[in-house]
Amino acid sequence: MSNPLSHPPEYRRRRFLNWFPLGLTYATFYMGRYNLNVGSKTMMDMFHLTKGEFGIIATAGFWTYALSVMFNGPLADRIGGRKAILIGAAGAAVMNLVIGLAFLGGWQTKLIVGMSLLYAVNQYFQSFGALSVVKVNAPWFHVRERGVFGGIFGIMISSGYFLAMTVGGWILAYLPWYCIFLIPSAAIAAMFVVDMLMVKDTPAQAGFLDFNTGDATAHDKDRDKPIDWNHLVTRIFTNRVIMILAVSEFCTGFVRQGVMLWFVPFLKEVHNISHGTWLFSIASTGITVGGICGGMLCGYLSDRWFQSRRPPVAFIFYLGQIVSLLILGHVKSAGAASFMIGFTCMWIFGVHGMLSGTASMDFGGTKAASTVAGILDGVQYLASGLTGFLLGHFLDKYGWGAWTWMIVPFSLIGALLMTRLWHETPLRKGGEPHAEMHRPVPAVAD
Repeated sequence: MSNPLSHPPEYRRRRFLNWFPLGLTYATFYMGRYNLNVGSKTMMDMFHLTKGEFGIIATAGFWTYALSVMFNGPLADRIGGRKAILIGAAGAAVMNLVIGLAFLGGWQTKLIVGMSLLYAVNQYFQSFGALSVVKVNAPWFHVRERGVFGGIFGIMISSGYFLAMTVGGWILAYLPWYCIFLIPSAAIAAMFVVDMLMVKDTPAQAGFLDFNTGDATAHDKDRDKPIDWNHLVTRIFTNRVIMILAVSEFCTGFVRQGVMLWFVPFLKEVHNISHGTWLFSIASTGITVGGICGGMLCGYLSDRWFQSRRPPVAFIFYLGQIVSLLILGHVKSAGAASFMIGFTCMWIFGVHGMLSGTASMDFGGTKAASTVAGILDGVQYLASGLTGFLLGHFLDKYGWGAWTWMIVPFSLIGALLMTRLWHETPLRKGGEPHAEMHRPVPAVAD
C-alpha cells in the first residue's frame, strides 16, 4: 500500500480553497440540472404528459449534453478550467431563470418542443461543469492522491443531488413549483462570483511551484502547450484503455439515469410516496449519503488496496449495482424502497466518480484531462438519452415490473469490461514529486 504524499499545510489549505468552491459550484449545477427529475411527476400530472412524452424532454437535454461535452473538452483544455466553469455557470444560471420565469408567466402551449429546446441549451452550459472540475484539479493532485479525489468528486455529485432532490422536494412541497428553476438560478449565479474570486488553474497561479503529477502526460516534453488535434487522435482515440473506459461509461450512464430520471414517479406510483414526506426525504437524502459513501469508499480502496488502480474497484461496484437494482425492483415495503434508492446510488456514484472524475485525469493526463473527461461524460449521456424517450416508452408499455430488469444488463457489461483493464495504470513508472515541489514562489497574475 502506498503512503499518501506529504504536502505542506499552506499548500493543502490553498488547494482546499480551490476545489471546495468548484465542488459547491458543481453541486449547484446539479440543482439546476436535476430539477427536471425532481419535478417530473409534477410536470407530467400538471400538463398531462405520458412518460414517453416527458422522456423526450429529458433525451433532448441528455443528447445535447453528450455532444457538447465532447466538443467542450478540448475547448476547456485550451482556455483552462477557470474560464470554462465561469462560462458554464453564467449560461446555466440564465437558462434556469428563463425557464422559471416562463412557467411563472403561465406557459402551457407547445410545452414539449419549447421545454426540450430550453433544457437542451441549459445542458449545453452544464456540460462545462465536470470538465472544469477535472481540468482545474489535475495539476493540483498527484496520481497517487486521485483515488481520494474520486471520492471528493463523488461528494460533489452527491451534494448536488441533495440540493436537487431533497431541497427540490421541499421547494415543491412548500413553494410554487416553478421555484425549482428560479432558486437554482440564484445559487449558480452566486457561485459564479465566488469562482471568479477564488479559483486558480494551477498551483503556480496561487504562488506554488507546479510539479510532476505522475499521470499519462507527466513526461511529455510539450505538456505545457495547448492540446492539438494530432495529440487528440494519437493519444486518445487510439488508446485502448480510454476506449474501453468510454464503453464502460456508456453502461454507467444508462444505469445512473435509468434510476435517477424515474425514481420519483416510481416511488409515487408504486409506493405512494410524495414530495415533502419523510419517506421521500429518506430516498433523496439517501442519494446524497450513498453517493458520498460510495465515492469515498471507491477512492480509499483504489489508493490503499489496489495501488491506485481504478478498474478492480469499479468491478466490485458494478456487481453491487446488480444486486441492489434487483432488490429495489422487488421490495414490497415503501420504507425499504426508499432506503434502496440511496443504497443503489452508492454503487452507481462510486463507479461514476472513479471513472469520470479520476480515470479521466489519470489516462488523459494534466494536458488532456478535460478532453478525456468530455469523451467519458459524453458517451455516458448518449446512454442517458436512451433512458428518456426509450425507457419511458417501455415503462408506459410494460409497467414498473420491468424497470430494474431493463437496467441490470448494463451493470453486467460494465463489470465484464473492467476485467479487461484489471492491471492498468497511467504510467508503469509514475513521476514522483521532488522534495521542493511546494516551495512558494511569487504569485502569477491571471
